[in-house]
Amino acid sequence: MSEETTTPASESTWTANTSEPSTNTETANFSERYSEILGKVNETLDKVDWSQAGRIGKVVGIFAAVIVAQILIKGILDTINLLPVVPGLLELLGVVVVGQWSWKNLTTSDKRTALVNRVQTIRSEYLG
Repeated sequence: MSEETTTPASESTWTANTSEPSTNTETANFSERYSEILGKVNETLDKVDWSQAGRIGKVVGIFAAVIVAQILIKGILDTINLLPVVPGLLELLGVVVVGQWSWKNLTTSDKRTALVNRVQTIRSEYLG
């Protein structure tokens, strides 16, 4: 008869060569790295000129407020344009206002000269 040798199909052996880092070592490394990173962040923040950051924050805030205002105004104007009568009435109002301003400021040569002088005064005041 033949000799039968029985060997298991798969032997699972766990060797001690697989190194698993201990939890204490991981937390120590993490704590050191965390402290090092926080130290660098604090050094960087200490170098920042916060008065300039305040000015930059104000400018960014103003830009954000202007953007929000423009979005709201666009929504209001789009809503007005959806109404069938209102855009025509607003155009008529614009024509009336321009007509009144023209009558008040452009009818005589004295008024036209005064208007030109006012425009030149404002121009020199703002443009130098």
